[in-house]
Formats: sequence, structure tokens, C-alpha cells
Amino acid sequence: MSEMIATHGLSKTYGDRAVVENLDLCVPEGCVYGFLGPNGSGKSTTMKMLLSLVRPTSGEIRIMGRPMQRSTRRELLGDIGSLIESPPAYGHLTGRENMRLVQRLLNLNDNQVSRAVRTVRLQDHLEKRVRNYSLGMKQRLGIAMALAREPRLLILDEPTNGLDPAGIDEIRRLLKQLADYGITVMVSSHLLGEIDRTATVLGILSNGRMLFQGTREQLFARSIPDVLIDTPEPERATFLTASWSATQAGDVVRIPGLDHETTARVVSHLVRERVDIYGVRRDAQSLEDVFMDLTGGRGL
Repeated sequence: MSEMIATHGLSKTYGDRAVVENLDLCVPEGCVYGFLGPNGSGKSTTMKMLLSLVRPTSGEIRIMGRPMQRSTRRELLGDIGSLIESPPAYGHLTGRENMRLVQRLLNLNDNQVSRAVRTVRLQDHLEKRVRNYSLGMKQRLGIAMALAREPRLLILDEPTNGLDPAGIDEIRRLLKQLADYGITVMVSSHLLGEIDRTATVLGILSNGRMLFQGTREQLFARSIPDVLIDTPEPERATFLTASWSATQAGDVVRIPGLDHETTARVVSHLVRERVDIYGVRRDAQSLEDVFMDLTGGRGL
């Protein structure tokens, strides 16, 4: 799979403060790339550098295989749609009037605008003034503006920020649909659970540095879930497995950090000691659990 976005050593400093440091991004073509990290981790600054809104201190950016620089900037941006921070609509105008402004500014035809509006399912609300839109409708209008030029790449910074669960679900389904259409979507968020249900490739940023980049499966493979042992003798089993840092939670013995081979040894040890075992399983993990493990508990 070819790379839609690739950076090498991308950095941005303000005075002596490094906001983004030696970032090597790799966004495959045709994916939903979830760009994760706490507020202040450098996500927005990175996206602004990709869009030439902020000049990097050092490093290289390549979009669609071409360097992002002054001589290529105009042409490359013609294939990129974006929604950074708040939707860029005028509240006193209707949705249709806002889309007409975009059409004139970008010299688009009616079909391009209509397709973008239908894609975000906003066609029945175009006569309303944008100030009367819900936050979710404003986000969809902003995405329609970004889609109208029919981009190959869509960059969205926190598109679900402030939305209720219904609005978040709506944006999630839209992003998956756009990827099905062949549009590469890079979306930043601090909502781990939401990105877990949307993205096919993840990048995790903390303090301006990349902690992880890859698929969900690759991320989860880096974290070993706790082993849970169901037994009618939890106190005795916990005592017998104390050297493996076992703890008791009701009728369950929890042991962290065991690989498959060590788990088998622990179970054999308990069986030899005539401890009845009803079941052995791995604890279920969410993306947030893995993130906490990866960041040493710093979280979001």
C-alpha cells in the first residue's frame, strides 16, 4: 500500500519549547488514520504543518509522494480537504449560501457541491441559517466544504469534539464511508474509544513524540493483558502465586504480565498443589487500557 503522507524528522519548536519532535508519520493510502494523543501533545500543530499553515522548524513532509514545499504547495493542497478547529461557515448565511461561497472560491461545478452535500446527508437542511444548526450539523457542513473539491486526502482535527453520542456516531459512520470511497482520512482525537471503532491505522503522540504507529492488532500485541484464574480457593491460590505478583478480586486471581509459557507454568503449579481451577482467561482490554500501559499510566 502506497503512502499518502510521510514525514521524516518533522519538528516544530517555539523558542526553547519543542511542540513536535522528530516525527516520522506514515499514513497509508485509503485508510482511516487515527491520530491520538492528549490535548497539547502536538496533534494540531502537526496537522497544520501538513497543510502548510505552520512552517516546520526542521524535517521533511511528503504528500502523495511529493515534497510539500513552496513550489508544490498550491497543487498538493488542491487534492487535500481539511477541517481544523471550528467549521469555517458564516452563521448568518444559510448552508446553501455557505456552499456557494466555497463553490465560487474553488471554481467548482454544481455536481461537485451536490455530491459533497449528499455525502454528509445535509441536503434537507440547506435553507436553514447556520447559526440555527446543531453542532453536529455544523461539523457535517464543514466536512462538506472540505469534500466539495473531491480531495484524495481529508485531514480532520477533532471532528467529534463537543458532539453528543448521536452526533459522534454520525461522524464515525461518515468517516468509514469516505474511506470506502477511496478517500484517505487522517483524523485526530483524544477520544480513544471512538477512534478504536473507526480507524484502521493508529498513531499515538505524547509530548510531541510518536509512541506508536501501526494497526490496532500491532498495538494490542505490545500489551500483555492480565491473566484471570477462576477458583473456589482464591486466597490460597493468591498465596501460592505471590511470586508472580498475584492479587485477589473476589473469586478471581489476577496475575499481570504473563506470557503463554509462564501462564502454563502457573496453572501447572496450582494443579500440583491441588487447587481447583474453574477457568483461565485473559482480561479484556480496550484501546484506553493499552494506551495507559504504553504511556506508563499517564493517560489522556
